[in-house]
Amino acid sequence: LTTGPKTAEFEAAFAAEFDSNISCLAVTSATAAMHLGLEALGIGPGDEVIVPTLTFTATAEVVRYLGADVVLVDTDPDSLCLSIDEVEAAITPKTRAIMPVHFAGRPCDMTRLRRLADSHGDIKIMADAAHAFPASHNGRLIGECGAHATAFSFYANKTMTTGEGGMLVTNDADIAARARTMRLHGIDRDVFKRFTDTRASWLYDVVAPGFKYNMPDMAAALGTAQLARIHDFHATRTARAQRYDEALANMPLILPPHAAQGDVHSWHLYIVQLTEEAPLDRDEFITNLQAADIGCSVHYRPLHQMTVWSQNNAYHLFPAANRYFKRCVSLPLFMAMTDAEQERVIEVVTEILG
Repeated sequence: LTTGPKTAEFEAAFAAEFDSNISCLAVTSATAAMHLGLEALGIGPGDEVIVPTLTFTATAEVVRYLGADVVLVDTDPDSLCLSIDEVEAAITPKTRAIMPVHFAGRPCDMTRLRRLADSHGDIKIMADAAHAFPASHNGRLIGECGAHATAFSFYANKTMTTGEGGMLVTNDADIAARARTMRLHGIDRDVFKRFTDTRASWLYDVVAPGFKYNMPDMAAALGTAQLARIHDFHATRTARAQRYDEALANMPLILPPHAAQGDVHSWHLYIVQLTEEAPLDRDEFITNLQAADIGCSVHYRPLHQMTVWSQNNAYHLFPAANRYFKRCVSLPLFMAMTDAEQERVIEVVTEILG
């Protein structure tokens, strides 16, 4: 019922998706994976960690868990990922890590970001890839293309799911070892082997004040089954995105940015932005969609507009994210979606904007 052989099987199967020698640690969420990753990188009080303002609050909150300071940067309007120019401008002697978010499943330019981090000495990259499996950059899966550690999400609405869950991926043996220890209370023995070792199960040491982030076997079994279908899932999502692109091309909308040449988009989200030519504003557009029983959402209200993150981040410093937020809407994109359901979304959107 708890962490056991199914979790080990899921971790091994996930690692097999990568070309390089990768360590994979199954955990309770992507938030847990980011927390473990930053802790293993040695982030702590007095450190600064650069985070894009256009992300879910989890990306920033794990920095605060460790007593470090969040430094928000604006988005790149062309990719919707963090602006690497803004990252460069935000680096100070206190900068210890950068947290790129592969927004909506579109990969960041990890080559350029890693080059920037390395040029400033010992700045680490802890990537938030909650949207991004199985996206890739320059022919390599996100998780083995520039970050020191990467967090994936298997939440209910992601490209594959364990209900709740996540995975920390790293090719650094020291990061993996520290995260493995901290994943379950700082115990110095493997989570499952502690109960199957020929030594007494109670004969272990606690070497650090760790956390309770281990994935149970029931979630891992679901994850293994989902993982076996991930490439079919990805093909379906890509086809749905292409159909939206074709049908909405002449609407007063900015369509989602595609992956850069050589990269692969995971299409976790399909986000449109209303242009100045649209006959109504974003909120009215959402009201009309809801009136027609079309589910939609907004991803995301930028962090600098949130009370907890606004205190040290002036509102006027994020023009791209502010402009994006005023006009963005996520249209339905999910694995059970039928052709008829997507055509109805297209019909309603066309009618509203027509």
